[in-house]
Amino acid sequence: MRANDIEKLVSVGRPDIGPDGSFAVFATSRPDLAANKSVGQLWRVELPAGTPRRLTRGTADSSPRLSSDGARLAFLRGDAKGKAQVFVVDAGGGEPVQATDAPAGVSQFAWSPDGTALAYVARVPEKGRYGSVEGLDASAEAPRRITSIRWHANGLGYIADRPAHVFVIAAPAPDSEPFYEPAPRVLGDDEKPDAKRLLAAEATQLTSGAASHSGVAFLGDEVVTVRDVLESDTRDLRTTLVAIRTDESGEREVVSRDAGLSIDEVDVAPDGTVVILANDVGPEHVDFVAPGQALHLVEDGAVRRLTDPETIDLGEVGSHIAFDGDDILVQDRTRGRVRLLRVARSGEVSEVLGGDVEVAGHATARGRTVAAVATPESFGELVLVDGDAVTTLTAFGAGAAASGISVPAELTVEGRDGYPVHGWVAKPDGDGPFPVVLQIHGGPYASYGVHLFDETQVLVDAGYAVVYSNPRGSAGYGRQHGRVIRQAMGTVDFHDVIDFLEGAVDGDPSLDGSRVGIMGGSYGGYLTAWAIAHDHRFAGAIVERGFLDPATFQGTSDIGSFFGDEYVGVSFDDIQRQSPMAVVGDVTTPTLVVHSELDFRCPLEQATRYYTALKRQGTPAELLVFPGENHELTRGGQPRHRVQRFEAVLDWWARYLPVA
Repeated sequence: MRANDIEKLVSVGRPDIGPDGSFAVFATSRPDLAANKSVGQLWRVELPAGTPRRLTRGTADSSPRLSSDGARLAFLRGDAKGKAQVFVVDAGGGEPVQATDAPAGVSQFAWSPDGTALAYVARVPEKGRYGSVEGLDASAEAPRRITSIRWHANGLGYIADRPAHVFVIAAPAPDSEPFYEPAPRVLGDDEKPDAKRLLAAEATQLTSGAASHSGVAFLGDEVVTVRDVLESDTRDLRTTLVAIRTDESGEREVVSRDAGLSIDEVDVAPDGTVVILANDVGPEHVDFVAPGQALHLVEDGAVRRLTDPETIDLGEVGSHIAFDGDDILVQDRTRGRVRLLRVARSGEVSEVLGGDVEVAGHATARGRTVAAVATPESFGELVLVDGDAVTTLTAFGAGAAASGISVPAELTVEGRDGYPVHGWVAKPDGDGPFPVVLQIHGGPYASYGVHLFDETQVLVDAGYAVVYSNPRGSAGYGRQHGRVIRQAMGTVDFHDVIDFLEGAVDGDPSLDGSRVGIMGGSYGGYLTAWAIAHDHRFAGAIVERGFLDPATFQGTSDIGSFFGDEYVGVSFDDIQRQSPMAVVGDVTTPTLVVHSELDFRCPLEQATRYYTALKRQGTPAELLVFPGENHELTRGGQPRHRVQRFEAVLDWWARYLPVA
């Protein structure tokens, strides 16, 4: 697989299924180099074994949701200004009708049970900002007075002056008159500009104020949503769940901050039971290290937990809630896989879909379940689970397979303290010996998985063996596996990646242990920088979007108010003993530092300070900065930038770790 082959990586988003189980709808997305953005449409497939067909012809249609009767389909599509709006189309196809006109775009939405209304979440810009005044450039806006401890977010920017609010609007019929932009005309002295024409009812804003909201679901004549307050002094990860009457007559708390939960997802079961995915944030309200996200029911004002967060991991994998009668379907991250689970209200858990898959979304009706999955051979497919039978309904992975892929071999190595380290080795065809690249994932509470991974495949195609694992600190191996590095970063996690590398090399003569490079992004950038200060076997290193200086991270990162405090501690001594910047003087390995200009998660200064220190001490180093990109460059950046990054990576290895 070459760098340009990222165009063949088709992902499948969360599907939906007709109420009678006779058809499913889903969205696809893939990078397009000509358009220099991700493109995709909605698809429909008849069950159990129909041929998928495109349902829409937009350039980036996503998030399909069917009305309760299955007759209409709402989804997100960019408007003339590129802002995501809700559109509605007949579930069989046709011309979509625009339903919303949110100036900053819509992020989430939900149908009412009777299909007459849509609730949605959209940011509301402060007057005079973000294009709300025609012709007023961002550089000419008034200064921002910031009083909250959180004030910006990666991929977005400032947040306090554009809180996310909840709206409700009448759902348009698919044959409604379309949305019109008014034509220019000369106005009289007392005339106002013509309004845009949308023949559905005007949207009603249900929330206001400085707090932001996420997630919406109808509960009778109320809309439930998660409320997040921007704190003024100290970080507090607790959120509340509120129910707001759609007639604007009031609201009530469903789950208060006193419950001590950070709520990630909310939905309402057919019988009216409120169901949430949430984690306890501890007595200080900031404990997020290996968050124990679990499934909860809200019953008579009390919250009851259904799943054990110590053994079942429902977090950070796009997990969501689907209902099958009284049962609830959720996604569990485990050992590089994401399986689909059924949870009864008694707390009994059973597996719906497992094996070598990573489930990215699901829906169920009438005994049939559809799931979006990634596999070792495909970046995205839609499968049907019907009884004991699992049928793949799509063939999107064929393009990537035709370009040539290497299916990694799974491996477990016993570490120096006897702890098992689990991971994979991918290598080219042939006997070798191949130079080895050690890859380290971000997070740290994340994981490598079994899905087709372009960052590994491009290196294998270039002649490198790639070794990658899920060391302690990673997700999917029990919560304690993730929490053990709290205020102990660069200890057992460092030992685990090195032990896995050595175990892989010792067990495979085709891997050349005398020619090894190391690379990683975010937390992987941290551990790469830490490794090259403590181990000098590496011919070269690539440090990407790294968490490199905990001392300055607090005042610059969008998660700086709590991430460093929880992972490395707050005392000077704690920070120094876990800081790559504190040991940069020990680095002699040639290092390429890669960062994005608009990265607010690990800000650019993390890279520039580290790079400057390397240059000042004479360590061979280069800095590669991508304009217009944020922390998600390698996953969701502009396709041309992603290819250019691959070219830079391969150039660096060709210079310092040549295949020959």
